[in-house]
Amino acid sequence: METDTPNFDSVARAYRWMEYFSFGHMLERCRFHFLVRCSHARRALVLGDGDGRFTVRLMASNPTVHVDAVDASSAMLALLRDRARRSYRNAETRLSTTEADIRQFTPTGRDYDLVVSHFFLDCLTSSEVVALIERLSPYMIAEAIWVVSDFAVPEKGWRRLAARIVIRGLYFAFSFLTRLRVHQIPNYAKAFEDNRFRLVDNADFLGGLLVTEVWKRRSD
Repeated sequence: METDTPNFDSVARAYRWMEYFSFGHMLERCRFHFLVRCSHARRALVLGDGDGRFTVRLMASNPTVHVDAVDASSAMLALLRDRARRSYRNAETRLSTTEADIRQFTPTGRDYDLVVSHFFLDCLTSSEVVALIERLSPYMIAEAIWVVSDFAVPEKGWRRLAARIVIRGLYFAFSFLTRLRVHQIPNYAKAFEDNRFRLVDNADFLGGLLVTEVWKRRSD
């Protein structure tokens, strides 16, 4: 049956090296930049972490956190579980994985204090991001944080043109490799603001091509 869910299985094992070849370790620096913000989390929902490099670092920096990882790719989840098992003897008690299209996913718990989506929201349209945040918010505690990393287009200057060329090339490549049907970065900032989140910290890399942000849920 034909589906509009991107299929990352075919690039799962090569993804890390594709990333290093294209951007070196800059995407990893972006992902790990706000790990300190995650040090007190008790239950984390990690969306589309691919081969699990962030999840394993999170578990290392926060030995009491339980992670629920969601991904539509069975191959990516297998790599994530294998990486966690090789790193921790008790990985199976601290990590749960769910294979699901995030557009249809609904959590089972209601006490997440951390949600993470690194280089993942760019696989969704703006309306799908709005629906995702609306669907997950009731399962987050008051003042929970959502850490986002993604590509971005600077507001002006030559970096804006360069970023647009790079991002267009990435979307073209992943459209071919994974059948990804999205072709532009969604306006996730507006979606967060409209759903009672406020931006509390941010950083950028490669002249603004990469950004990482911390959004906090308002309790009022």
